[in-house]
Amino acid sequence: MTARKQPDVSRSLRANEKRLRALLDERAALVSRKTRGRSPRTFPRETAEMLLREVRAATRALESPLSVAYMGPPSSFSHQAAMKHFGSAPLFHAKDSIADVFRSVVRGETGYGVVPVENTIEGAVTYTLDMLVDTPVQICNEVRLEIHMNLMSTAAAGDITTIYSIPIAFAQCRNWLSKHFPHARQADVYSTARAAELAAQEPNAAAVASELAAKLYGLNIIGRAIEDHLNNTTRFFVIGLHAAPPSEHDKTSIVFAIKDRVGALYDALRPFRSARINLSKIESRPMKQKAWEYYFFVDLVGHASRPDVRRALDELQKHCTFVKILGSYPQCER
Repeated sequence: MTARKQPDVSRSLRANEKRLRALLDERAALVSRKTRGRSPRTFPRETAEMLLREVRAATRALESPLSVAYMGPPSSFSHQAAMKHFGSAPLFHAKDSIADVFRSVVRGETGYGVVPVENTIEGAVTYTLDMLVDTPVQICNEVRLEIHMNLMSTAAAGDITTIYSIPIAFAQCRNWLSKHFPHARQADVYSTARAAELAAQEPNAAAVASELAAKLYGLNIIGRAIEDHLNNTTRFFVIGLHAAPPSEHDKTSIVFAIKDRVGALYDALRPFRSARINLSKIESRPMKQKAWEYYFFVDLVGHASRPDVRRALDELQKHCTFVKILGSYPQCER
């Protein structure tokens, strides 16, 4: 009598997980489109997307734990951006620097990294741009995070002698700090979360950091939303080693260097104009290898695999000494 073959339960579970994940991805995109622009009295778009992001992250974790590096410590703005994109299910790894985040991804220690790339007030994070040129990572997605700075301490306002934060935060709050704490020493650290840690340890110290950092390190908020300009948003890149597939609304980031001749930049950009491809951003950055020569970083609308984008990129190669596609990824609308 022939024994009946037992079903492969683990394979069936994996298949069901993949089907569920695909359905959730599709449902997330549908809800995001349908709730966009509606009155918050119906069902807030942010709430729908947050719930679906958490469910998506949890189902992915069933198949294999997702690991994400960010510039820490916990509660840093990079950490908040990572949680906004991935939800709370992944294993998050705090790193001491942007370079450490890149190294973690390149070495395969984490599947993804989250790094800041530009701020609406202070401009580009140049170190991130340099690392994108020098490493084999791909931009997989982008995240935008509204930044609100707060002054926090365990001390009374009149007892504060030292304020810790990152240089960009001091720059964003320059007028407020000059008015209210003109004599306090401003000390640079590598992250706002580290600033909050130090403020919690030193009796007459304060930090300029996020509200989450105040909660995490037991600090009292002395000044809330102290940035000089309220339209303060930081854009982050999600980096990995694999390209993102096309979606409905994509953006492509590239970097190139042009030949040293009159009209070279015009000739390099002309293929995109001819193809009616929108260039949403262009920024130059000095080459470290050659004095007075520059890299040009460009964001364009469309996925690199799209025929018109591909033709324009092929034409671009003819006018450049160096071209690198940094990644194609879904456009972030918030």
